[in-house]
Amino acid sequence: MCSCSFRKPTLAFAILLLVWWSNVEPCSSSRVRPSRRQRAVVASLWRRKGKGHGGSNHHHSTKPKSPAPPPETLPRQATDPKVFNVLNFGAKGDGATDDTKAFQDAWASGCKSEASVIEIPAKYVFLVGPISFSGPYCQHNIVFQLDGTIIAPTSPLRWGSGLLQWLEFMKLVGLTIRGSGTIDGSGDVWWQSGPYDDDPLDDQSILIFPTNNTFPKPNLIPMTGKMPRIKPTAIRFYGSFNVTVTGITIQRSAQCHLKFDNCIGVSVYNFTVTSPGDSPNTDGIHLQNSKDVLIRSSNISCGDDCVSIQMGCTNVYIHNMNCGPGHGISIGGLGRDNTKACVSNITVRDGGSGSVQGVQFSNIHVSEVQLPIVIDQYYCDKTKCTNQSSAVALAGINYENIRGTYTKYHMYGPFCWQTFGQLLSPTVPAVDCVQMGKPSSKKVHGDDDMCSA
Repeated sequence: MCSCSFRKPTLAFAILLLVWWSNVEPCSSSRVRPSRRQRAVVASLWRRKGKGHGGSNHHHSTKPKSPAPPPETLPRQATDPKVFNVLNFGAKGDGATDDTKAFQDAWASGCKSEASVIEIPAKYVFLVGPISFSGPYCQHNIVFQLDGTIIAPTSPLRWGSGLLQWLEFMKLVGLTIRGSGTIDGSGDVWWQSGPYDDDPLDDQSILIFPTNNTFPKPNLIPMTGKMPRIKPTAIRFYGSFNVTVTGITIQRSAQCHLKFDNCIGVSVYNFTVTSPGDSPNTDGIHLQNSKDVLIRSSNISCGDDCVSIQMGCTNVYIHNMNCGPGHGISIGGLGRDNTKACVSNITVRDGGSGSVQGVQFSNIHVSEVQLPIVIDQYYCDKTKCTNQSSAVALAGINYENIRGTYTKYHMYGPFCWQTFGQLLSPTVPAVDCVQMGKPSSKKVHGDDDMCSA
């Protein structure tokens, strides 16, 4: 009996000692060293306590936090508020779905932020109808980042009676179009169904400066299944300042590929145009009423002028150009219907009434173009025209180191009309149409007809 009564208190004391030991601080382990089994029990209890109640403050501070969602899974706008990707505005980019509204919405949002980026991502093909990216209330220095492909619709219903441009950038400051992407004008359907004469490209003066402050609507209704007679320019800049186009390719435009109207401060470089040599009226770059223009280091293959310079242009510098096939570089379409046309300070190198003066062509190489360089006072884009060559005076035109080949075989040599000047070196073929001396005292123009410098 005594032995039994002694063991029970001893067992109770041992259990009490084990419970006390499991709650002592680690520093007490230096005094009493528990067994391996006791250490395992203590560790198990500690882990359960930590999971159930968070453990001590020290242990909680070292526990890793839940990982945040990876940045790549978030929309682009969430990481960069100034980048507006058209995919985030509903664009499909499958080449069949009309993405015009997505482009409009992306522009409307990006237009509000200075130095914003309208992103057209690579590996997508976007079907976009006629659209205007316009100011004047947009912020400055917007970037149109084109790495994908934009194609024009081929249905006549999308063009109505005909439009003069497909993608228009109007009244903007500091806009840049850049990237490695392509703008495809789907020009084949226009070339096959439209006439080759009556080019409306230069009839835009009635649209740019309407006399009654209204813009007339074309009255040419296309036949069912055919494209309108008026063909659109692929990209047109109007009334803009300090614009840049670089890196992109424009191909198969229905008419002119890249046009600048009433712009100041234009830079085009590392730019490519690709269209067949027999595609009608497909100028590579067209300038009108623009000044302070730099065009360089570009490749232009088209069915009309590589670069065409028309009325109102001044301070144009063109160099290091690769042109062909095409018509070459031209200053023409001037003085149409006896209107006043002024062109001055035109330099091309490495690559009414009024006047063309101060023009320098130097170090140009052309390959298989129809007419390498044209300054045309008698521009005719119809079946029959009246000669109005006397409307425009030419002065201070210089040619230096012009090389290459042309394909207009019925032209046996240079052509001049009432031209006076001086040859400083031999030419091949010989230029025998330049008259020595000065024009007669009977001036074709009065002083009032000349353009101011």
